[in-house]
Amino acid sequence: MAGTPGWGSLVAGSYDERPAGDNAAPPKPKGVSQKDHEAHHAKKPAKTAAAAEVVSILSVIRIADGAITRRIEVPGAVHHTVVVPGGRFAVATHPNRDSVSVVDLSSGQILAEVRTGPLPNYAVALPDGKRVYVSNAGNSTVSEIDTEHWTVRRSFTVGKSPEHMVLSPDGAALYVANVDDGSISIVSLPEGSVTDTLQIGGALHGLDLSDDGKTLFVSGREKNKVVAVDLTTKKMRSKPLAPAPYHLIAVPGTGKLYVSSAEESKLWVVDQGSLAVVREILIPGQGHQMVVVSK
Repeated sequence: MAGTPGWGSLVAGSYDERPAGDNAAPPKPKGVSQKDHEAHHAKKPAKTAAAAEVVSILSVIRIADGAITRRIEVPGAVHHTVVVPGGRFAVATHPNRDSVSVVDLSSGQILAEVRTGPLPNYAVALPDGKRVYVSNAGNSTVSEIDTEHWTVRRSFTVGKSPEHMVLSPDGAALYVANVDDGSISIVSLPEGSVTDTLQIGGALHGLDLSDDGKTLFVSGREKNKVVAVDLTTKKMRSKPLAPAPYHLIAVPGTGKLYVSSAEESKLWVVDQGSLAVVREILIPGQGHQMVVVSK
């Protein structure tokens, strides 16, 4: 699931594959006539799923009322998505196809399928929208995609099984969580190389940055801990968090982290300064992806 500031919607991917064309229209939103609703969601003979044998569905969700306003077929199961700043394009990772789909959200059409590397997992976009970065868990690389031509410009070798990533506020550094060797690769994007590696230990999962970009927070899923790294001194502090801290997001302006559990149906609200749990929020099912979108 992903969004972008000011866009007013979210894009949610599905890992459930189905035959192409099996895409029911969403329920009619309030205030929309049945005629307009049917016209908007009529099937078009133009490009849909790039002739894939199986597809999954990207759902466009209006934040104001939670209504699904569009369902878009994409080729194969989706692990993660990113909405390129501006809200026109979404990029969805397809681990089963070693590729990502580029979707024009205004038309619902697939613009391109870009081959990245084995098991593409996560995607992030620069603030100016000119580049998208995709982690390839199958060969320990990150692909840099040019969003003008939708081609891979460069690839960076990082640690083993890279998954979640976060960009520095200025877009100059990329932090990559390497699941299999318990490390974080720090990639200098102007140089196109790894400049430092942080050893966290155990299988990792989510990560995010403080508002000022000076502290990196990491969920240590295997070791049942949450870790904060001072990126200036590289000093680390941690607190136990169990069971299995999973996805993690820093909520801007609050000094809080939201961390989901891979084994229990809840979120922890964690203080960024002390790493203490200040609240628990029960949720239905496993919390996989979280996104904060400003108005």
